[in-house]
Amino acid sequence: MAVAATFVQDAARVRGLIRPYVRVTPTLRTSGDELGLAPFPLTLKLELFQHSGSFKARGAFANLLTRPVPPAGVVAASGGNHGAAVSYAARRLGIPAHIFVPTVCSPAKVQRIQDYGATITITGERYADSLAASEAWAAAHGALTIHAFEQMETLLGQATLGIEVADQVPDADTVLVSIGGGGLIGGIAAWYQRRVKIVGVEPVAAPTMMEAFRAGRPVDAPAGGVTVDSLAPKRVGELTYAIAKEHVDHIVLVEDEQIIAAQQALWNTFRIAAEPGGAAALAALLSGRYTPAADEHVVVVVCGGNVRPPI
Repeated sequence: MAVAATFVQDAARVRGLIRPYVRVTPTLRTSGDELGLAPFPLTLKLELFQHSGSFKARGAFANLLTRPVPPAGVVAASGGNHGAAVSYAARRLGIPAHIFVPTVCSPAKVQRIQDYGATITITGERYADSLAASEAWAAAHGALTIHAFEQMETLLGQATLGIEVADQVPDADTVLVSIGGGGLIGGIAAWYQRRVKIVGVEPVAAPTMMEAFRAGRPVDAPAGGVTVDSLAPKRVGELTYAIAKEHVDHIVLVEDEQIIAAQQALWNTFRIAAEPGGAAALAALLSGRYTPAADEHVVVVVCGGNVRPPI
Protein backbone atom coordinates (compact mmCIF):
# COMPACT_ATOMS: atom_id res chain seq x y z
CA MET A 1 0.00 0.00 0.00
CA ALA A 2 1.58 3.31 -1.07
CA VAL A 3 0.77 6.77 0.21
CA ALA A 4 -1.52 8.45 -2.30
CA ALA A 5 -0.47 11.66 -4.01
CA THR A 6 -3.61 13.17 -2.46
CA PHE A 7 -2.54 12.40 1.12
CA VAL A 8 -2.34 16.08 2.14
CA GLN A 9 -5.81 16.80 0.77
CA ASP A 10 -7.20 13.57 2.25
CA ALA A 11 -5.81 14.50 5.67
CA ALA A 12 -7.53 17.89 5.46
CA ARG A 13 -10.81 16.15 4.62
CA VAL A 14 -10.42 13.75 7.54
CA ARG A 15 -9.67 16.68 9.82
CA GLY A 16 -13.05 18.13 8.95
CA LEU A 17 -14.77 14.81 9.65
CA ILE A 18 -13.20 14.24 13.07
CA ARG A 19 -13.19 17.87 14.19
CA PRO A 20 -16.44 17.54 16.24
CA TYR A 21 -14.97 14.57 18.14
CA VAL A 22 -11.36 15.53 18.93
CA ARG A 23 -9.73 18.38 20.77
CA VAL A 24 -7.41 20.95 19.30
CA THR A 25 -4.72 20.36 21.90
CA PRO A 26 -2.69 23.29 23.24
CA THR A 27 0.96 24.17 22.79
CA LEU A 28 3.38 25.53 25.36
CA ARG A 29 5.99 27.97 24.04
CA THR A 30 9.16 27.91 26.10
CA SER A 31 12.94 27.88 25.62
CA GLY A 32 15.62 25.28 25.98
CA ASP A 33 17.17 27.10 28.92
CA GLU A 34 14.07 26.39 31.05
CA LEU A 35 15.16 22.77 30.89
CA GLY A 36 18.85 23.42 31.44
CA LEU A 37 19.74 23.49 27.74
CA ALA A 38 20.89 26.24 25.42
CA PRO A 39 18.30 29.02 24.82
CA PHE A 40 16.75 27.84 21.54
CA PRO A 41 13.01 28.31 20.80
CA LEU A 42 11.07 25.26 22.00
CA THR A 43 7.38 24.42 21.78
CA LEU A 44 5.68 21.46 23.41
CA LYS A 45 2.64 20.12 21.55
CA LEU A 46 0.52 18.80 24.43
CA GLU A 47 -1.31 15.95 22.74
CA LEU A 48 -1.55 14.10 26.03
CA PHE A 49 -4.59 16.34 26.65
CA GLN A 50 -6.41 14.66 23.77
CA HIS A 51 -9.53 12.57 24.46
CA SER A 52 -8.51 9.15 25.85
CA GLY A 53 -5.13 10.55 26.88
CA SER A 54 -3.20 10.30 23.62
CA PHE A 55 -3.08 11.17 19.93
CA LYS A 56 -4.63 7.79 19.12
CA ALA A 57 -8.16 9.23 19.29
CA ARG A 58 -7.52 10.93 15.96
CA GLY A 59 -6.87 7.69 14.13
CA ALA A 60 -9.70 5.91 15.91
CA PHE A 61 -12.31 8.45 14.81
CA ALA A 62 -10.84 8.57 11.31
CA ASN A 63 -11.47 4.83 10.98
CA LEU A 64 -14.96 4.84 12.46
CA LEU A 65 -16.14 7.81 10.42
CA THR A 66 -14.76 6.72 7.04
CA ARG A 67 -15.20 2.92 7.01
CA PRO A 68 -18.44 0.88 7.14
CA VAL A 69 -18.85 -0.71 10.57
CA PRO A 70 -20.60 -4.12 10.72
CA PRO A 71 -23.15 -5.00 13.43
CA ALA A 72 -20.42 -6.89 15.34
CA GLY A 73 -18.64 -3.59 15.86
CA VAL A 74 -14.90 -3.08 15.97
CA VAL A 75 -11.91 -4.90 17.37
CA ALA A 76 -8.41 -3.62 18.05
CA ALA A 77 -5.14 -4.82 19.50
CA SER A 78 -3.16 -2.37 21.55
CA GLY A 79 -0.43 -1.82 24.07
CA GLY A 80 -3.02 0.38 25.74
CA ASN A 81 -3.42 3.83 24.19
CA HIS A 82 -4.89 2.68 20.88
CA GLY A 83 -7.32 0.46 22.77
CA ALA A 84 -8.41 3.34 24.97
CA ALA A 85 -8.87 5.56 21.93
CA VAL A 86 -10.92 3.00 19.99
CA SER A 87 -13.01 2.35 23.11
CA TYR A 88 -13.65 6.05 23.59
CA ALA A 89 -14.52 6.65 19.92
CA ALA A 90 -16.77 3.58 19.81
CA ARG A 91 -18.66 4.73 22.89
CA ARG A 92 -19.16 8.21 21.42
CA LEU A 93 -20.57 6.70 18.24
CA GLY A 94 -22.59 3.89 19.86
CA ILE A 95 -20.50 1.05 18.41
CA PRO A 96 -19.53 -2.19 20.23
CA ALA A 97 -15.77 -2.54 20.77
CA HIS A 98 -13.57 -5.46 21.79
CA ILE A 99 -9.98 -4.65 22.76
CA PHE A 100 -7.09 -7.10 23.09
CA VAL A 101 -4.09 -6.03 25.17
CA PRO A 102 -0.97 -7.89 26.36
CA THR A 103 -0.08 -8.53 29.99
CA VAL A 104 2.42 -5.62 29.90
CA CYS A 105 -0.44 -3.13 29.42
CA SER A 106 -0.32 -0.72 32.35
CA PRO A 107 -3.11 -0.80 34.93
CA ALA A 108 -3.94 2.84 34.09
CA LYS A 109 -4.60 1.92 30.46
CA VAL A 110 -6.56 -1.23 31.30
CA GLN A 111 -8.74 0.85 33.60
CA ARG A 112 -9.29 3.49 30.93
CA ILE A 113 -10.43 0.90 28.39
CA GLN A 114 -12.82 -0.60 30.92
CA ASP A 115 -14.15 2.80 31.91
CA TYR A 116 -15.08 3.50 28.28
CA GLY A 117 -17.24 0.37 28.25
CA ALA A 118 -15.34 -1.85 25.82
CA THR A 119 -14.92 -5.57 26.27
CA ILE A 120 -11.26 -6.20 27.09
CA THR A 121 -9.24 -9.38 26.76
CA ILE A 122 -5.76 -9.49 28.28
CA THR A 123 -3.71 -12.06 26.41
CA GLY A 124 -0.08 -12.69 25.48
CA GLU A 125 3.09 -11.05 26.67
CA ARG A 126 3.49 -8.46 23.90
CA TYR A 127 1.46 -6.45 21.39
CA ALA A 128 2.14 -8.97 18.62
CA ASP A 129 0.39 -11.69 20.66
CA SER A 130 -2.67 -9.54 21.21
CA LEU A 131 -2.73 -8.58 17.54
CA ALA A 132 -2.89 -12.23 16.49
CA ALA A 133 -5.70 -12.89 18.98
CA SER A 134 -7.65 -9.85 17.80
CA GLU A 135 -7.38 -10.89 14.16
CA ALA A 136 -8.68 -14.36 14.99
CA TRP A 137 -11.59 -12.85 16.93
CA ALA A 138 -12.42 -10.48 14.06
CA ALA A 139 -12.47 -13.35 11.57
CA ALA A 140 -14.74 -15.41 13.81
CA HIS A 141 -17.23 -12.64 14.59
CA GLY A 142 -17.16 -10.40 11.52
CA ALA A 143 -15.94 -7.31 13.34
CA LEU A 144 -14.03 -4.44 11.75
CA THR A 145 -10.33 -4.47 12.65
CA ILE A 146 -8.79 -1.09 13.44
CA HIS A 147 -5.02 -1.33 13.26
CA ALA A 148 -2.94 0.86 15.53
CA PHE A 149 -0.61 2.05 12.76
CA GLU A 150 -0.63 -0.04 9.55
CA GLN A 151 -3.89 1.40 8.22
CA MET A 152 -4.32 4.35 5.86
CA GLU A 153 -7.28 5.75 7.80
CA THR A 154 -5.22 5.61 10.99
CA LEU A 155 -2.38 7.50 9.33
CA LEU A 156 -4.75 10.16 7.99
CA GLY A 157 -6.15 10.66 11.47
CA GLN A 158 -2.69 11.05 12.98
CA ALA A 159 -1.77 13.47 10.17
CA THR A 160 -4.30 15.92 11.60
CA LEU A 161 -1.88 16.47 14.47
CA GLY A 162 0.67 17.65 11.92
CA ILE A 163 -1.88 20.06 10.49
CA GLU A 164 -2.46 21.48 13.96
CA VAL A 165 1.25 21.90 14.62
CA ALA A 166 1.62 23.80 11.34
CA ASP A 167 -1.30 26.07 12.29
CA GLN A 168 -0.08 26.68 15.84
CA VAL A 169 3.67 26.84 15.19
CA PRO A 170 4.09 28.13 11.62
CA ASP A 171 7.76 29.00 12.26
CA ALA A 172 8.72 25.47 13.35
CA ASP A 173 11.96 24.13 11.90
CA THR A 174 11.99 20.65 13.44
CA VAL A 175 9.41 18.30 14.95
CA LEU A 176 10.55 15.54 17.33
CA VAL A 177 8.17 12.55 17.39
CA SER A 178 8.26 9.31 19.38
CA ILE A 179 8.05 6.09 17.33
CA GLY A 180 6.27 2.87 18.23
CA GLY A 181 4.72 1.27 15.17
CA GLY A 182 5.23 4.45 13.17
CA GLY A 183 1.65 5.66 12.87
CA LEU A 184 2.15 9.06 14.46
CA ILE A 185 5.41 9.94 12.77
CA GLY A 186 4.10 8.45 9.52
CA GLY A 187 1.00 10.63 9.51
CA ILE A 188 2.88 13.79 10.48
CA ALA A 189 5.76 13.20 8.07
CA ALA A 190 3.52 12.26 5.14
CA TRP A 191 1.54 15.46 5.66
CA TYR A 192 4.57 17.78 6.06
CA GLN A 193 6.30 16.35 2.96
CA ARG A 194 9.70 17.52 4.30
CA ARG A 195 8.58 21.15 4.66
CA VAL A 196 10.12 20.89 8.12
CA LYS A 197 12.64 18.42 9.53
CA ILE A 198 10.97 15.40 11.15
CA VAL A 199 13.16 13.50 13.64
CA GLY A 200 12.04 10.19 15.10
CA VAL A 201 12.86 9.13 18.65
CA GLU A 202 12.91 5.51 19.80
CA PRO A 203 13.98 3.72 22.96
CA VAL A 204 17.19 1.75 22.79
CA ALA A 205 15.15 -1.11 24.26
CA ALA A 206 12.65 -1.02 21.36
CA PRO A 207 14.38 0.29 18.20
CA THR A 208 11.76 -0.89 15.72
CA MET A 209 12.17 1.78 13.03
CA MET A 210 15.94 1.99 13.45
CA GLU A 211 16.26 -1.74 12.88
CA ALA A 212 14.03 -1.44 9.82
CA PHE A 213 16.26 1.33 8.45
CA ARG A 214 19.34 -0.80 9.01
CA ALA A 215 17.79 -3.85 7.35
CA GLY A 216 16.12 -1.97 4.51
CA ARG A 217 12.72 -3.40 5.47
CA PRO A 218 10.58 -3.97 8.60
CA VAL A 219 12.14 -6.66 10.78
CA ASP A 220 11.58 -7.96 14.29
CA ALA A 221 13.33 -5.87 16.93
CA PRO A 222 13.69 -5.98 20.71
CA ALA A 223 10.44 -4.98 22.40
CA GLY A 224 11.10 -4.06 26.00
CA GLY A 225 11.97 -1.20 28.33
CA VAL A 226 9.91 1.40 30.14
CA THR A 227 7.81 2.17 27.05
CA VAL A 228 6.86 -1.46 26.44
CA ASP A 229 3.14 -0.64 26.52
CA SER A 230 3.37 2.15 23.94
CA LEU A 231 6.56 2.14 21.85
CA ALA A 232 7.37 -1.56 21.49
CA PRO A 233 5.29 -3.33 18.81
CA LYS A 234 8.12 -5.74 17.77
CA ARG A 235 8.19 -4.39 14.21
CA VAL A 236 6.95 -1.38 12.29
CA GLY A 237 4.54 -1.70 9.39
CA GLU A 238 5.44 -1.84 5.71
CA LEU A 239 3.49 1.34 5.08
CA THR A 240 4.88 3.30 8.02
CA TYR A 241 8.42 2.20 7.16
CA ALA A 242 8.04 3.39 3.55
CA ILE A 243 6.79 6.78 4.71
CA ALA A 244 9.58 7.17 7.24
CA LYS A 245 12.25 6.31 4.67
CA GLU A 246 10.93 8.99 2.35
CA HIS A 247 9.92 11.77 4.72
CA VAL A 248 11.73 11.38 8.08
CA ASP A 249 15.11 13.10 8.37
CA HIS A 250 16.66 10.63 10.80
CA ILE A 251 16.09 8.66 14.00
CA VAL A 252 17.80 8.88 17.37
CA LEU A 253 17.75 6.35 20.20
CA VAL A 254 17.34 7.15 23.90
CA GLU A 255 17.96 5.04 26.98
CA ASP A 256 15.23 4.16 29.47
CA GLU A 257 16.94 6.30 32.12
CA GLN A 258 16.83 9.29 29.77
CA ILE A 259 13.13 8.77 29.11
CA ILE A 260 12.41 8.65 32.83
CA ALA A 261 14.48 11.82 33.32
CA ALA A 262 12.44 13.58 30.62
CA GLN A 263 9.22 12.39 32.24
CA GLN A 264 10.43 13.86 35.54
CA ALA A 265 11.52 17.11 33.88
CA LEU A 266 8.09 17.61 32.35
CA TRP A 267 6.54 17.26 35.78
CA ASN A 268 9.11 19.31 37.71
CA THR A 269 9.23 22.20 35.24
CA PHE A 270 5.73 22.38 33.78
CA ARG A 271 3.60 20.08 35.97
CA ILE A 272 2.89 17.93 32.91
CA ALA A 273 2.28 14.27 33.80
CA ALA A 274 3.34 12.34 30.69
CA GLU A 275 3.71 8.60 30.34
CA PRO A 276 7.17 7.30 29.37
CA GLY A 277 6.27 6.95 25.69
CA GLY A 278 4.89 10.48 25.74
CA ALA A 279 8.15 11.86 27.13
CA ALA A 280 10.53 9.98 24.84
CA ALA A 281 10.75 12.75 22.23
CA LEU A 282 11.83 15.27 24.87
CA ALA A 283 14.45 12.79 26.08
CA ALA A 284 16.25 13.25 22.77
CA LEU A 285 16.83 16.91 23.62
CA LEU A 286 17.65 16.52 27.30
CA SER A 287 20.12 13.71 26.62
CA GLY A 288 21.88 15.52 23.81
CA ARG A 289 20.96 12.81 21.31
CA TYR A 290 19.49 15.66 19.29
CA THR A 291 21.16 19.07 19.54
CA PRO A 292 19.43 21.94 17.73
CA ALA A 293 21.10 25.01 16.28
CA ALA A 294 20.95 28.24 18.28
CA ASP A 295 17.93 29.63 16.45
CA GLU A 296 16.26 26.33 15.48
CA HIS A 297 12.64 26.23 16.58
CA VAL A 298 11.98 22.71 17.83
CA VAL A 299 8.52 21.27 18.43
CA VAL A 300 8.35 18.26 20.76
CA VAL A 301 5.19 16.17 20.58
CA VAL A 302 4.21 15.06 24.09
CA CYS A 303 1.93 12.36 22.81
CA GLY A 304 0.51 10.45 25.78
CA GLY A 305 -0.45 10.88 29.42
CA ASN A 306 -2.06 7.64 30.54
CA VAL A 307 -0.27 7.24 33.85
CA ARG A 308 -1.37 7.00 37.43
CA PRO A 309 -1.65 10.45 39.06
CA PRO A 310 1.77 11.57 40.40
CA ILE A 311 0.22 12.43 43.80
